[in-house]
Amino acid sequence: MREFEFNLPMEELEKRTNKDYLMTKKMLKADAPEYAELAQGDKDALKHLVKAAYILERINMQIDCHHNLEFKEFLEKEISKGSKQAELTKILFDAQKGMNAIDTMSNKINLAKGITELPGKGVYPEDLSKEEFHTILTKMINEGKTEEVKKILTQRSVVERNGDELAGIDYIDKFKEDFAKMADEIDKAAETSTNSDFNEYLRLQAKALREADPMLDAYADKKWATLQDTPLEFTITRENYEDEMTGTIAENKELSELLEQNGIKATPKDFLGGRAGIVNKKGTEALMAIKKYLPTLAQNMPFADEYEQNINPNQDAKQTMVDVDLVAVTGDVGAYRGGITLAENLPNDDKLSLTIGGGRRNVYHRQIRFISDMKKLQERLDAILDKDQHKYYLDEADHWFTIGHENAHSLGPKKACETLGKYRNIIEENKADMGSLAFVDLLTELGMYTEEQRKQIIVTTIADNFLKSKPTLSQAHRVRTVMQNKYFAERGAYEIIDEKIHVNIDKVVPIAKEMLSEIVRIQIEGDFDKAEKYVLDNFIWTDNMELIAQKLQKINKTLNGRTESELAEKLLNE
Repeated sequence: MREFEFNLPMEELEKRTNKDYLMTKKMLKADAPEYAELAQGDKDALKHLVKAAYILERINMQIDCHHNLEFKEFLEKEISKGSKQAELTKILFDAQKGMNAIDTMSNKINLAKGITELPGKGVYPEDLSKEEFHTILTKMINEGKTEEVKKILTQRSVVERNGDELAGIDYIDKFKEDFAKMADEIDKAAETSTNSDFNEYLRLQAKALREADPMLDAYADKKWATLQDTPLEFTITRENYEDEMTGTIAENKELSELLEQNGIKATPKDFLGGRAGIVNKKGTEALMAIKKYLPTLAQNMPFADEYEQNINPNQDAKQTMVDVDLVAVTGDVGAYRGGITLAENLPNDDKLSLTIGGGRRNVYHRQIRFISDMKKLQERLDAILDKDQHKYYLDEADHWFTIGHENAHSLGPKKACETLGKYRNIIEENKADMGSLAFVDLLTELGMYTEEQRKQIIVTTIADNFLKSKPTLSQAHRVRTVMQNKYFAERGAYEIIDEKIHVNIDKVVPIAKEMLSEIVRIQIEGDFDKAEKYVLDNFIWTDNMELIAQKLQKINKTLNGRTESELAEKLLNE
């Protein structure tokens, strides 16, 4: 077994694992009424789905970092010898689900000396530089090895050296044994689950884990996206925010042109997450209220006549939505790295299912959005928001905004915009935010929101947009909030008066529409240079952002976070 050297000293570990600095999001407890009320067949199915989700976590650890599994083994051995340093390091490792991450202050956290996060994570060779990567691809294409290059640049492959070339190995082939175990658990769940639609999806998903065929994934995704009235939720999330290597191709004009000439797309690699939970019927009914408005929103998107989008204004929206009580979030979706996912709209635009008539599905995470400390929330408002506008701040309004954000992912150009490279995800997340805000007035007119709710969404969103620290460019979800804050400030959406935020409520939506138009234009054109200029022109950390950040840091000391999954742990041991 490899030996590692701890990177964080005891004093730092004790601080970061103290409850004041380590936030805990609690999934369903072992005695949760939501679980007790399930039919026995669904309880049995849930046990197998939780086991499948944790097998997937093991797979994702390997594509996240080459050394995650051996470091985990090293920690367990040191803990068995009584090492307190290993014990505390393991708490952070389990929380961020890997050796390397980023904390809420945007500081890089590396748990072992000498091992840092790589642009290619664990999906590219450790010693592969950007320059060598581009050179090898160029050489392979010029030698006519286009099929091999396609396998390297698909979202579902691990890339390894093959002599002086590279080779892409499909995830299913690379991790065959673990995926087969997952498939067995999913098939067992399909034998006992009480919902036939859900069981059909599970069987399709299990089949897709046994054979390296992207079309099998597409069939499973297509079925999953239709699920609406099921007792249980199970998802394999596949998102590509973590891969910073593939996106560098967009910076190389010669290589980009070669790929285009040969019909090859450079799609960033998927990182894998598992979600198992119980569908909350009451929460789901509330979500569905917006569905009837989606075709109208699609018609009102900027430049709507210039592109195809996932929501067709002339047809029923292929969009299902569920609110889920979480039992387990594993791998990519459960990793607490600076933050954790509130909701997801999947499959993403780069997925095959969308080309065969599949729709999309929004899943909202109840346990992650709950606020556990209302006193802290009030302290924050007292410190940063104009007292006269406290009446418009509502925790639930953040959820309404998130609903708008997730649905806005289905609006706009139906293409994956790989040509925007490392700015692609920043632009897309910015679009989703601005889509949510830009339609608040229209949805109020249509009767979705009351005038009071309109003000609550606007004020809550602007107040929540301020961060504790300046993010790095690799944090797409946070970069876009800085861009918005600068954009809104310059156009008068808010002001800082007596060191507090005052929202000019009636200015916010028109300004959001303006920014949305600019973003959609960038997506339509797909020009890397224009995307880069737009992001860098707006990603500026201002004095006012720093002023509010300093206040937030005094109130909220959290540096790291984790999930606690009591019911899942019980089911794993059954």
